Amino acid sequence: MTLSVSKDEALTAPAAVKPAMFVGAVSLALLLGAWGSQYLGGLVPCEMCIWQRWPHGAAIIVGLIGGWMLSTRVLPAGTARTITLLAIAAIAVSGAIGIFHAGVEWKFWPGPDACTGVGYVPGRDDDFKVVRCDEAQWRLLGISLAGYNAVFSLAAAAFALAMLRRAKA
Repeated sequence: MTLSVSKDEALTAPAAVKPAMFVGAVSLALLLGAWGSQYLGGLVPCEMCIWQRWPHGAAIIVGLIGGWMLSTRVLPAGTARTITLLAIAAIAVSGAIGIFHAGVEWKFWPGPDACTGVGYVPGRDDDFKVVRCDEAQWRLLGISLAGYNAVFSLAAAAFALAMLRRAKA
């Protein structure tokens, strides 16, 4: 069985790997930062904070592992653009969730009932405290961690798209 790759695919695949790996590395840095603020800084993540982490995990897997598999020719060069676009989509989804979360914190729109009030478990007489999604635990220059995730994630997605466009040209 032979694998045929067009001249254009062979020329652009290595260049298309760089934005995928860039996105994977940014997602890894953001996820490590979130874990650091949780385990070293003592900030307890709310439900929406956790939502933002899942797309970063996908971007790490697709961007870094997919990029590595492309660069070592485990995956065909023709899949480079698709893998890069999947990694970019994953980090952009995390950024979009970050925008929604920051909007909930600023009371621009309501958040999910599960993390904006007091919890109740059937059969339990007392209420328990829920980590609230509508109250930022930490801000720097007026921006919460959700806001910074949105800024960095969407900026990385835009930069990676620009890199991919340059690779195609």
